[in-house]
Amino acid sequence: MSMKETSVVDVGGVKIGGDNPIVVQSMTNTDTRDPEATIDQINRLVDHGCELVRVAVPDEEAARALKKIIAGSPVPIIADIHYSPDLALMALDAGVAKLRLNPGNITLEREVRRIANAASARSIPIRVGVNSGSLDQEIIDEYGRTAAGMVASAEREIRLLEDQGFNDIIVSLKSSEVNITVDSNRIFADRYDYPLHLGVTEAGGGRSGLVKSAIGIGTMLGEGIGDTVRVSLTGDPVEEVGTAYDILRALDLRNHGIDIVSCPTCGRTEIDVQSLGKYLEMNMGDVTDSIRVALMGCSVNGIGEAGSSNVGVVGTENGGLLYVDGKYMETIEDDDIELMAEQIEESVRNYLNRGE
Repeated sequence: MSMKETSVVDVGGVKIGGDNPIVVQSMTNTDTRDPEATIDQINRLVDHGCELVRVAVPDEEAARALKKIIAGSPVPIIADIHYSPDLALMALDAGVAKLRLNPGNITLEREVRRIANAASARSIPIRVGVNSGSLDQEIIDEYGRTAAGMVASAEREIRLLEDQGFNDIIVSLKSSEVNITVDSNRIFADRYDYPLHLGVTEAGGGRSGLVKSAIGIGTMLGEGIGDTVRVSLTGDPVEEVGTAYDILRALDLRNHGIDIVSCPTCGRTEIDVQSLGKYLEMNMGDVTDSIRVALMGCSVNGIGEAGSSNVGVVGTENGGLLYVDGKYMETIEDDDIELMAEQIEESVRNYLNRGE
């Protein structure tokens, strides 16, 4: 898939844009004023493949905690700033790798100039993060909460930064409405070469959040738009990371973790495919190496899918036929589905560790 060529921005050693891999990031939902809890969550995110982490900075106490969080984080930290230019300056002093500014609530030229100069002195990039839910009133009055209004909001902030000679910019244009998100990114990508951070904001939780995110982010990536992604889901942010990689893998843009191929099940199904899949998803989220695992209920398509996977199981009346790299290895009994799942997990981990 051919992606739009954009400028390259360095975020604490993680390069975004150009021909670099699309970067997966997430955001903590801990209280940033609690460094230990925040670092613990960052480590969990990183264990699941997260490459950049953003933290909210709602007040000075949170800003003061940044230095400890940054010291304890294995990946670069982004400060999420709203309303207060002073908090942005404190975050820069603490050593963050990037600022996220909301052009809907930091709009005065003198404030943006102050932040841009301080960021430039430290070679710290800025993300102009537009959300349809927090557009400036002037933008709303002229455009409404539309794609055109979101792009206009970004352009106004970009001009303020560029007027200070600041070009180390990443842009995001997010709405809870999928079509508005996609349209605004299309418009922006056609006009500018700044890297784009993709996401459908406030997508929700559960099935709704997954569907909105997959359609929105997937559509933009499929059109060659995007350099970094965050899937915004209500709940544990670790799920965001896995979903992001699932979207990227489906488009053959990043290979990461377990790619589970499983049948939808029908009257021919001989094993509990659903339980096996849920077990692997819950217990193997720590796997970051790329591996394809087929869980098939019967032999109709099962032999072919298992034969083209790294590890595959095909249901029969006697249990599950285990295949590794297309070769039949053994039959796993299915009297105890959890025991069967554990045996499949062991086979997958052995496969991943075979070269050690």
